Amino acid sequence: MTLTLSAATTSWTACAGCGALLYLPKLARSKHVCPDCGHHHRLGARERLGLLLDENTFQAAPGVRSGDPLGFTDSRPYPERLEAGRRATGLADAALYGKGLLGGRPLIALAMDFAFMGGSMGSAVGEMVARAADEALATRSPLLLVAASGGARMQEGALSLMQMAKTAAALRRLRRAGVPSICLLTDPTFGGVTASFATLADILVAERGSLIGFAGPRVIAAATRERLPEGFQTAEYLFSRGMLDRVESREAVRPLLARLLNLLDAGTAPYRDGPAACGEDGGEPAASAWETVRIARDIQRPSTLDYLGHMCEDFVELHGDRTHGDDRAIVGGLGVMDGVRAVIIGHQKGHDTRELVSRNFGMAHPEGYRKALRLMRMAESYGLPVVTLIDTQGAAPGIGAEERGQAWAIASAIAGMGELRVPIVATVTGEGGSGGALALGVADEVLMTRNACYSVISPESCSTILTGGPSQAARMAESLRLTAPELLRLGVIDGIVPEPAGGSQADHALAAAHLKDAILRTLARLAHLRPDELVRRRHDRFRGLGPVTDG
Repeated sequence: MTLTLSAATTSWTACAGCGALLYLPKLARSKHVCPDCGHHHRLGARERLGLLLDENTFQAAPGVRSGDPLGFTDSRPYPERLEAGRRATGLADAALYGKGLLGGRPLIALAMDFAFMGGSMGSAVGEMVARAADEALATRSPLLLVAASGGARMQEGALSLMQMAKTAAALRRLRRAGVPSICLLTDPTFGGVTASFATLADILVAERGSLIGFAGPRVIAAATRERLPEGFQTAEYLFSRGMLDRVESREAVRPLLARLLNLLDAGTAPYRDGPAACGEDGGEPAASAWETVRIARDIQRPSTLDYLGHMCEDFVELHGDRTHGDDRAIVGGLGVMDGVRAVIIGHQKGHDTRELVSRNFGMAHPEGYRKALRLMRMAESYGLPVVTLIDTQGAAPGIGAEERGQAWAIASAIAGMGELRVPIVATVTGEGGSGGALALGVADEVLMTRNACYSVISPESCSTILTGGPSQAARMAESLRLTAPELLRLGVIDGIVPEPAGGSQADHALAAAHLKDAILRTLARLAHLRPDELVRRRHDRFRGLGPVTDG
């Protein structure tokens, strides 16, 4: 919050973050971010929209005013408080909405103003959120919300509480209709706003350092008599616990939103024509199944992020499962390949010990699979295809994973993929191990790079279970039929993607070019299928796997 020193020194203010004296015109030029400590000072609704939207494009909708349904009086009558808020902000109530452009793309935008009665949500704010969502739905325009609120407005009693249900329903209608919504959470965002529309947007971005939560920190401390953790309820704290997609500086928010709007644009470049670049050979074969396993595990093979860097003109990673955390073993987000937009998700290992450990060697926890399924459902809402890149020994074992429901998370991902009403292409790029791989593998078509492997269990574990030790791993690798040609013959996969001479690890760029070509050609063939046909064909595909006889 900006604190003015006195009437005689109105050109200066004390930073609420570090206490430094700041010259107000210079602070305004820095978007109200302290140059010394980086503290993000609060902005009014008009200032916020002025920073985010293209210059002179915002057209405000007519204001909406709250009445006084309860005849409420505390130290002052409620109508007096409303009038004071109008004088302080120039707004009819604690929000401002209308239409505008961001990066040249039309959208509906609503920003809250904390200077109007703490940005509290009464009937007028709830109605403005609902009207903004209605206009976004009617025009098929993305909805951008900027939250800044202390919560529900006490002066309107239960009618204020009901605005949570009104605004939540408005956001759900947008999702069902496939109209994107993005919420920028700023300092502070609390109470009924956080517990309704602000956290129901498809993509949640928070401004750096913002305090966000349901109950305020002082309320929690007083109620629990416990010392709160360091950084409690900050945007960074919530991000680390999987609640947010991104945390950005004020300077970075507008460019990020422009990228997201571009990636969410329904317009798509034509898919690449022709059959997928697949076949029986797929390049120079490995000497044996065991050698294939060793090549597939080579840490110099391209990771998901390597492939994305080569295949995508732009990719915005989204984070978190909205429940527990953000699993770094799975990355996912919005990407565009040769003009074709998609949600792309993959296991991420790494190329050195530090990254391998931080990514848990690509072995995902339950929150990783929940994040993946969340992104897949978002893709379905937008009508975007899903592309997955599989490279994992298997799902993460351990007490924590079991306590958080590893089997439940994998089962939900497998079942959820089967029901998606958009095209899905899965690619096994390295090691495809067990249910941890299949959780990203229930696709309309499954591709494998030539030196990848895909199996119900690792050869070492298979040997240990069946023979009492890992010494027979090489023989078990042959018996498991885990190579791409064998799996193509069995019908488990649909095609083999060529690799460069020496394997994908020898030339990341060429490997990515082969993979992108195969993905785009496969998507081209799937693009013509109706949603119900995709679901039916996917069901039939997996129903038909595995030979059986009656009797």
